[in-house]
Amino acid sequence: MTKTLLTGAAGFIGMHTALRLLARGEQVIGVDNLNDYYDVSLKHARLARLTPQAGFSFHALSVEDREAMPRLFEQEKPDRVIHLAAQAGVRYSLTNPHAYIDANLQGFLNILEGCRHHGVRHLTYASSSSVYGGNAALPFSEHHNIDHPVSLYAATKKANELMAHTYSHLFGLPTTGLRFFTVYGPWGRPDMALFLFTRAILEGRPIDVFNHGKMVRDFTYVDDIVEGVIRVHDKPAQPHPAFDPAAPDPATSNAPYRVFNIGNSQPTPLMDYIAALEAALGREAVKNYLPMQAGDVPATSADTTELDAWVGFKPATPVREGVARFVDWYRAFYRL
Repeated sequence: MTKTLLTGAAGFIGMHTALRLLARGEQVIGVDNLNDYYDVSLKHARLARLTPQAGFSFHALSVEDREAMPRLFEQEKPDRVIHLAAQAGVRYSLTNPHAYIDANLQGFLNILEGCRHHGVRHLTYASSSSVYGGNAALPFSEHHNIDHPVSLYAATKKANELMAHTYSHLFGLPTTGLRFFTVYGPWGRPDMALFLFTRAILEGRPIDVFNHGKMVRDFTYVDDIVEGVIRVHDKPAQPHPAFDPAAPDPATSNAPYRVFNIGNSQPTPLMDYIAALEAALGREAVKNYLPMQAGDVPATSADTTELDAWVGFKPATPVREGVARFVDWYRAFYRL
């Protein structure tokens, strides 16, 4: 039985990933600090879906804890690690920067050290489409330069990729980073647009529409994200035989290191996303149009050619279908 250490187990993507791993018979050691960045009761509700499952155990601790994490690796000796825990959110990083350094940098170092010292066969970790920053060449490709982050959150995610490469190079640790593109779906985070919009519309309040609605996002349904995570988890990174150190390609390496975009590859105007939500709710939103927020970008779009070539998978859930599923879950969960 494969033993997988999964951080962020009470999170949005973490819960869905844990359920998939457990359903196929893996042993899952869940880690989460259950912090109050958003409604803790939602995290407990997610965790309540996992704790009765055979093969699941849980540790309430922070990945940045320099004493607890080495003890956990020593105690559990996982075969593989899926690292999804992080301080999320672009806007929150403008006012609470230290949270990102602690969780996203110190926390990731603790994960890398645990993997290094305990013979972990593969580390799969969450990166983000935000690493593309000021790059305006769409669709975003792993072959593009990512040297111009526009938020501290994005900078920490780029730093994670650099740290992972270092450990892959120095210690032969296979690492794979997945650049998630605007994930949405049932059990989602309350600080994200779909959750905020749904709550506001049902309560008869206006929704805040930034950049006056002139935004485009590669909205990616959570089940597609999890499918990509699982497939990558099963295929450890390998050195790229064609890597040329005289002309290094950011997407490849002579170490067992890879990064992949995982997005729907169907960039959707924000106003169309809102229209899908209005259709699912049967209500029209009152819109409060606002300027672009600091740290945000006007458009994202994922080139997933490399992911498809590596594991034979391309996310494809249509936005209208995914939004409708979210609304069904939201009404059931909140009894509306």
